[in-house]
Amino acid sequence: MKRYLRNMKALSAEEIKLLNKSKVCVVGCGGLGGYIVEMLGRIGVGFITVIDGDIFDETNLNRQLVCHTKNIGLSKSEETKKRMELVNPHILVKALNIMIDESNSKSILRGHDVIVDALDSIESRRIIQNSSAELNIPMVHGAIGGFYGQVTTIFPQDNTLNFLYPKNGRAEEGIEKKLGNPSFIPPLVASIEVAEVIKILINRGQLLRRKILFVDLLENNFDIIYLD
Repeated sequence: MKRYLRNMKALSAEEIKLLNKSKVCVVGCGGLGGYIVEMLGRIGVGFITVIDGDIFDETNLNRQLVCHTKNIGLSKSEETKKRMELVNPHILVKALNIMIDESNSKSILRGHDVIVDALDSIESRRIIQNSSAELNIPMVHGAIGGFYGQVTTIFPQDNTLNFLYPKNGRAEEGIEKKLGNPSFIPPLVASIEVAEVIKILINRGQLLRRKILFVDLLENNFDIIYLD
């Protein structure tokens, strides 16, 4: 328990034990996902599934925590698992080197307590929202681009992504690809996502449910939009 000693002013011993028994699925191991897994592992979430079918390339070095010059060309999910084996060998990390889609999403997500969206694809986000709803599992959504980010927590049947990403018949592209991602925005948004995950797991605190936090670091604005 000494590993978690510095958590004990914020979390009780019972809550830490609860986290140790929890199962979280992180979809995406890039800019957001690497930091999310890192923080979940360090706080002691006992079982983490990490999903990403991509490999690291040189353009990831500017912002992706797990990426370094020695693992270019290697699996993002497998490298994330290796890092967590060094950081916290007391937790179990399952790496899936695949892309999530409609054919596999429910079988992959089933059995977890929370799903975390660390994707850069709007369509893939919709898939995990739909599957999470069918499986009755809450999910935490985050997106980043340039100086900007957003976070919301989505419980089954909330369908918050339908508000954020309404279908309009045009080709869709997230802000990540349009604005890029400097090094400072992924850890900030990932931290907020992880805080939401922890609050769900310990059933304490106010969630960003039916509301969306928009972050603008260029102008230092943090705004919450209420959906109800």
